[in-house]
Amino acid sequence: MADARAPGDDEVLIDVAAAGVGNWDEIVRTGGWDVGCAPPMALGVEAAGVVAAIGGQVGDWAVGDEVLTHPLPLRDQGTWAPQLLAPGELLARKPQSVSWEAAAVFPVPALTAEQVIVEALDVQAGEPLLVHGAGGATGSLMVSIAALRGATVIATASPSNHERLRRQGATHLIDYHDPRWPDEAREATDGDGVAFAANAVRDGAAHAMRAVRDGGRLATITSDPPEETRGIAVSSVYVRPDGTQLGRLAELLGAGKLEISLGAVFPIDEAAAALAAATHGQAGGAVALTLLS
Repeated sequence: MADARAPGDDEVLIDVAAAGVGNWDEIVRTGGWDVGCAPPMALGVEAAGVVAAIGGQVGDWAVGDEVLTHPLPLRDQGTWAPQLLAPGELLARKPQSVSWEAAAVFPVPALTAEQVIVEALDVQAGEPLLVHGAGGATGSLMVSIAALRGATVIATASPSNHERLRRQGATHLIDYHDPRWPDEAREATDGDGVAFAANAVRDGAAHAMRAVRDGGRLATITSDPPEETRGIAVSSVYVRPDGTQLGRLAELLGAGKLEISLGAVFPIDEAAAALAAATHGQAGGAVALTLLS
């Protein structure tokens, strides 16, 4: 694959060390998400690497800086390539304590979680929040971000994830395999229902809504918002690139206040296998491609 072109005035050229792989990359591949470029192209919408060159109007970064990014819309190719062009304003500093692979898989789930918990739901301290699908990378970050805001977090996940989620701030864990789980979530709030619900399970938003009190709020990241009822405000959230926001989240990651569960790492020449693992949920956590020799 040819090297990327020289950076424009507002751009940074990055030597990619690792890139994230998610089910969203299959959506890009099949034409369901416009990321600024269309296949044939290198896929990938998140990465970590080293700044190799900077444009004339970029003042916040220098050659040699270690960064991570969700650089949409893509300027040239996706992140599954040796080099990446990204707007300087969409970079965040990589914490030294975090591996390249963990940094690479962090931007999309972290930004999504922040935009659900803080923006769409405006979760408040002391209020009960349900995170449906908390075992995945995005769901677990929703748990942590809500806990940092002082919310009482009720989380659904497989039992194998319960101990980790409790460590991340969940106070009540529910096995989502139990068909009564929405009722159990309501029972955890003395029958009143949760004030907020965040859904990260495909086709799960309507089930999560059963646990929400009248006049509450629900946000889903799976493009399946149910009809509003009982005064419940419903929103469908799609991740938005934001370098400033990503920088704050990366600081929390470096400080150990957030964590990302890395399930599998593949070399770049096994990208197809990595995409299959991410798409079918076979990795047990986030999936990364490494470009380091």
